[in-house]
Amino acid sequence: MTFSHFFVISLAKPGKYGYNDRKGRENAMGKVDENKKKKKEALFNTAYELFTTKGINSTAISDIVEKAGVAKGTFYLYFKDKYDIKNKLVAHKTRELFDDAGAALAAAGIHGLEEQLIFIIDHVINTLMENKPLLNFISKNLVMGALRSTLITGENSDNDTYERFLELVAHDDYSYDDIDVMLFTIVELAGSTAYNSILYGEPLPFEEYKPFLYRSVRLIIASHRRP
Repeated sequence: MTFSHFFVISLAKPGKYGYNDRKGRENAMGKVDENKKKKKEALFNTAYELFTTKGINSTAISDIVEKAGVAKGTFYLYFKDKYDIKNKLVAHKTRELFDDAGAALAAAGIHGLEEQLIFIIDHVINTLMENKPLLNFISKNLVMGALRSTLITGENSDNDTYERFLELVAHDDYSYDDIDVMLFTIVELAGSTAYNSILYGEPLPFEEYKPFLYRSVRLIIASHRRP
């Protein structure tokens, strides 16, 4: 049998080298990837629950894996230690906040970068006002979660948040200078001041503070806008 005959027969019938076998291997790999994703998600969810109820210092890795129902070795496939999972959780939860805000923005049909950014910030902060454990957990790390987690934690998908922001900038009627600085300053300002205002009422209760914050955001955007 020549090689060409062997190749045709292999494609035509199931077997060690056949199409069905390759398809089976692809399906098996898909299931393995899905299983890995579920285990990582279980570790994330469990760690978040324990960190926000017991505290990070009082939570051991053994607590996380036992409650998540996974082996301890599985934990170390994804995370170096509990501080690594904490950092990645901050990025993970922050990305969820911005993803939800982005979906709401698309549904609202708001146009213009200034109004879009105000909408996103307002949506994120309102969510945090309703979820104090999440606000306490993320603390003042919105910038890290939104912009720097790719470098700090290796969560590459967090780049999506930044890419979507760049799309908003690109579709605006105006052009802007130092876009990275503009975004960093806005998110840093909103994250840190909202944290203090919501939890401690400083410098004002947040509903009273909102107009001052959003006026500052508008001024930051205007300062980066090209004439």
